[in-house]
Amino acid sequence: MKKRVLLIHTGGTIGMRKTPNGYAPEQGFLKGILDDITKLYDPSMPDWELLELSPLLDSSNMTVLDWNRIGTIIEEHYEAFDGFVILHGTDTMAYTASALSFSLENLDKPVIITGSQIPLCEVRSDALDNLLTSIMIAAEGIVREVALFFNDKLMRGNRCTKLSTEDLDAFCSPNFPALAEVGTKIKYNEMIPQRISRKAFRVQPLERIPIGIIKVFPGIQFDLFEEIMTESLKGIVLETFGAGNIPGSVDAILPIIQKAYENGTVLVVCSQCIKGSVSLGTYETSSALKNAGAVCAYDMTTEAAVAKLYYLFSCGLDGKAVKKMMEADIAGELSI
Repeated sequence: MKKRVLLIHTGGTIGMRKTPNGYAPEQGFLKGILDDITKLYDPSMPDWELLELSPLLDSSNMTVLDWNRIGTIIEEHYEAFDGFVILHGTDTMAYTASALSFSLENLDKPVIITGSQIPLCEVRSDALDNLLTSIMIAAEGIVREVALFFNDKLMRGNRCTKLSTEDLDAFCSPNFPALAEVGTKIKYNEMIPQRISRKAFRVQPLERIPIGIIKVFPGIQFDLFEEIMTESLKGIVLETFGAGNIPGSVDAILPIIQKAYENGTVLVVCSQCIKGSVSLGTYETSSALKNAGAVCAYDMTTEAAVAKLYYLFSCGLDGKAVKKMMEADIAGELSI
């Protein structure tokens, strides 16, 4: 019996058409293109169905509510399909991959997110290879987690970040090896244990939690950010230099940390470096954060840290529990 794969088209470059105002998503346009691609109907291919979100979105417009819509679709069709492929724009693909890696609890089927740098409608495009291979991987059922496939690499969804706006090799997984690499064959990384769940699959809806990101830069005036440290702000991801270092004197950032603490805001420290890990206290310039109770994100991407904050607060945890869980690996998002 043939495997069945559900394609969930959310929008993005892969399915866009050319308009006088540039590329834009259009309802029903992608289906017409797919119907004319004979390779998709080759006997060696699994059976597949296409489901489009309405409206289709440029991924820059993706929100928490849209992550929930995708999760609900997977939940409603979970028993009927062997795997899922999400067609998505590249700009926020890593955020969606990270969010779904947390919200799709006890996932035991492949959920592969892919897209392209050039639309499928163009003569020269990376879209078809990304689509065909993603469908095959979803049908094989070897990698049973949320993964991102792009340019012959299958990567853990919550380990990815977008690397380029122009290169076809647009994504990387800087702190975790590829789950699979594709050449003449699909070669799965046998050194990575497969994430197989024995519990019942469920979807944890994500709430619109107030979360912010502050990117540290030379000469930053921390006092300018005091005003955003209100009781409504649940989490802040602080992108620091190197292994968690901040510029200026310790006294400059202490009022912000103190205010965050009083308001119950969770302060998570990530690195601006693509590769490597945060290690608070290694240098004197990061000790203030450690001593004030900031949370260490280790080698998590900013995308994963943000998505994890959404998830943990949506689970109803208080600030203390969120801090503890942010430093624990719950979906393969960090290395300890």
